[in-house]
Amino acid sequence: MPEWTLKYADARGEVHQQVAEADSERELRDRLTDQGFLVYSIKPRSEAMVAGLGPKRNKVNLEKFLIFNQQFVTLIRAGLPILKSLDLLADRLTDPKLSKYIKGVREEVKNGALLSDAFARQNVFPAIYVTSVLAGERSGSLPDVLERFITYQKLSLAVRKKLIVSLIYPALLIFLVIGLIVFLVTYVVPNFAELYKNLDAQLPAMTLFLIAIGTTARGYVLGAFIGLVVGIVGFRYWARTASGGEAVDRFLLKVPVVGEVWLKYQVAQFSRMLGTLLVGGIPLMQALNTAAESLGTPVLKNVLQQSVKLVREGQSLSSSMRTTGIFPSLSLDMIEVGESTGALPAMLTSVAEFYEDDVSTRVTALLSLIEPIIMLIMAVFVGFVLVSLYLPIFSLADSIRT
Repeated sequence: MPEWTLKYADARGEVHQQVAEADSERELRDRLTDQGFLVYSIKPRSEAMVAGLGPKRNKVNLEKFLIFNQQFVTLIRAGLPILKSLDLLADRLTDPKLSKYIKGVREEVKNGALLSDAFARQNVFPAIYVTSVLAGERSGSLPDVLERFITYQKLSLAVRKKLIVSLIYPALLIFLVIGLIVFLVTYVVPNFAELYKNLDAQLPAMTLFLIAIGTTARGYVLGAFIGLVVGIVGFRYWARTASGGEAVDRFLLKVPVVGEVWLKYQVAQFSRMLGTLLVGGIPLMQALNTAAESLGTPVLKNVLQQSVKLVREGQSLSSSMRTTGIFPSLSLDMIEVGESTGALPAMLTSVAEFYEDDVSTRVTALLSLIEPIIMLIMAVFVGFVLVSLYLPIFSLADSIRT
């Protein structure tokens, strides 16, 4: 009988990982669901053993998934049954990849599966979404829960888009500057070297230095480009592994200024996810596990797993997070106030809004400094090149006059 590696949470929110035997994934998932467990993943044992060595699992386009949920909620609000709503949407989605998974959900529901189980079995949808759907099914308020998820997804995508748009111009500027430097060094400088060689001119030390760099670089520019592409592809593959992703994450957190901004952005994401789940009626332990699993930063995910254990042992959320030594003190103080006043979901939303605004302000300030720094570096380099290349011409002109 095939063996499966499964990860699930019990009614107390405690996460378990174990190996079980079953004829099929569906049989095992149904067995766990009937026992009241929330299933996170079920993989063949051989596949689970090499998980983390290859690329991450497929994910849906979040923007198109958001549109699907907006239409899905509208149909449910209009009184259509879930299966009929899925039938209408599955064949009308413009994204073939998402359409394939929604059709899979429709078939699972048609065969009698719960909607949350049907989404979970596709193994591509966000954990926070699957958990939210489960909460909506249990409470009988699926449309309300889905609308809260839509609100969360809109805010999350808006923050991400704002950051990406802010980074486009500096990235383009850096690319153009590097292209200009490569052009000057590998094309212009060697041409001047040929000119001075024919003139048999006495060249200053700075000109000789620049020509030596240019003529050497010209012979290696193609190899350097290929090596750069191979290096980028290799780095991306390594960064997708468990050990590589954690190493990159730790490095980012140690970079001055950038590390602080990166941490605050992740704290904002975590706070918004946890607050959304708690508002949806998910118990704290289960919500904490789901929010931790949904984070894209391995270091913070591992730290939160430690917090989950401490909360399970009876500590408060704020004190368990404080023992990790990684969360900003202000966020911990705000969470502590939320716990003491019984308004934790609202306080988590405030934490998310505060740090999203702080990240946006800091990124804007950093980017406002990057542009003049890049322009200054380019001006200094171009000035050095021009002086080095044209200084011998001025010397030749003086010698001709004399």
